[in-house]
Amino acid sequence: MTSENKPDNKDLPEGSTVSVVAGVAIAKAEEKAAQEAAAKAAKIEAAKIPKTEPTPIHGNGTAETHPLTWRLKHHQQVLGMDTYESLEGYQGLKKALKMTPAEVQGIIKDAVLRGRGGAGFPAGIKWSLIPMNKEGSPDVGPKYLVCNADEMEPGTFKDRLLMEKLPHQLVEAMILVSYAIGAQTGYIFLRGEYVLAAKNLNSAIYQAKAKGYLGENILDSGHNFDLHVHTGAGRYICGEETALINSLEGRRANPRTKPPFPQISGAWGKPTIVNNVETLCNVPAIIVRGATWFKGLSNGRSGDAGTKIYGASGKVKFPGLWELPIGTSAREILALAGGMQDGLELKCWLPGGASTDFLMPEHLDLAMDFDTIGKAGSRMGTGLLMVVDQTQNIVSAVRNLEEFFARESCGWCTPCRDGLPWAVKLLKGLEQGEGKAEDIDVLLQLTRFLGPGKTFCAHAPGAMEPLQSALKFFRSEFEAGVRATKVDAINHISVIQA
Repeated sequence: MTSENKPDNKDLPEGSTVSVVAGVAIAKAEEKAAQEAAAKAAKIEAAKIPKTEPTPIHGNGTAETHPLTWRLKHHQQVLGMDTYESLEGYQGLKKALKMTPAEVQGIIKDAVLRGRGGAGFPAGIKWSLIPMNKEGSPDVGPKYLVCNADEMEPGTFKDRLLMEKLPHQLVEAMILVSYAIGAQTGYIFLRGEYVLAAKNLNSAIYQAKAKGYLGENILDSGHNFDLHVHTGAGRYICGEETALINSLEGRRANPRTKPPFPQISGAWGKPTIVNNVETLCNVPAIIVRGATWFKGLSNGRSGDAGTKIYGASGKVKFPGLWELPIGTSAREILALAGGMQDGLELKCWLPGGASTDFLMPEHLDLAMDFDTIGKAGSRMGTGLLMVVDQTQNIVSAVRNLEEFFARESCGWCTPCRDGLPWAVKLLKGLEQGEGKAEDIDVLLQLTRFLGPGKTFCAHAPGAMEPLQSALKFFRSEFEAGVRATKVDAINHISVIQA
């Protein structure tokens, strides 16, 4: 029916069938338009972030409130031994050496210090799994402590700040933890590109040896410990602890089968603890001030304990890092970053690096802790937000991430080795408007077939998180990349058969 001969509801007899039908249709259309307008308004309102000026990472913090960064309030960086010692440096170590290793482990367990590398596993529980020498029992032999400083997660740069500006804090932490677990040798497995961090850490180790904090019979305690900086060759997979251990041993950086876990058979087949930089740096302050103090740092914002170094990157006004009570909301973190750049609106955001699921503006008020973000369908990961603005095509954003993950696959298992490049190929087609309707179904199936429990390690499941959430929230953008004309059968890729 053309526009010329469509019935006009005004000219129809009142109460006629056509008049009633037309009236109902108009009412439904108006209701739908009102709902869409309300939803759009709600989305814009949810994305609003207060605009503030940037503040330094240490803010007005003290040793009581900002255990990781308070020293930066007094100095731009703390590289010298004398300066560090004047700011409570090595006090945690001295106090720990007057306790038994079991007592030190007990304090960290009571503090519920969860791993800050992304997994959130309690450090005290991890340490308790390592075999300890007991009177009357055979010596368990050499043990190792490894710091995972291979910070290669896209959008993550918190550990770099701690190592470059406060190297003695990490060195003290590793000596203290080595005593708690009975390790004689430690390694800081450092991302190779962190040249300044390597320089400052090696200098701090040299100073610590000269002062008697490293080497034999540390501070007359009978504990011996040597510490080394090992720079990696540049593989993202080394963020996985057993791949890191393989690389440390000079092997190809492939993950190992677990069990046995590193606490039983790690570096060179000996008991090994692997912890993240930020996790370790919390330990000296906990020993100085106690578990109850540490648990109170969240100020009731979260069931988790302590502070967290949060950050923001992307098209915010002031990308950066801030030490805040764990459980601080994403909206507050983005406000510290000055909000979105002028003229841009928040479209979605990743809560903790590239291997987490996208969340929407309506999720901004959630507490940034492990359990809350998990219940929202993502992971807190490293706690460094990556924002996407409304001008960015989500297919292009995801394709960029998947290219990284495909390149960094160790190639050990087939789903990861072949599935990630396949996902990249399909995303490129959709990005260029040359995709097929079936491609979206294949991508959905890849998110399942490369998901948890389907691959040798967590690399591919992590890579699938941004993809699966983008398909969930922005399917229309994927559909917009489907080619309008029919594709020849010879170029057709069939949907995977479950």
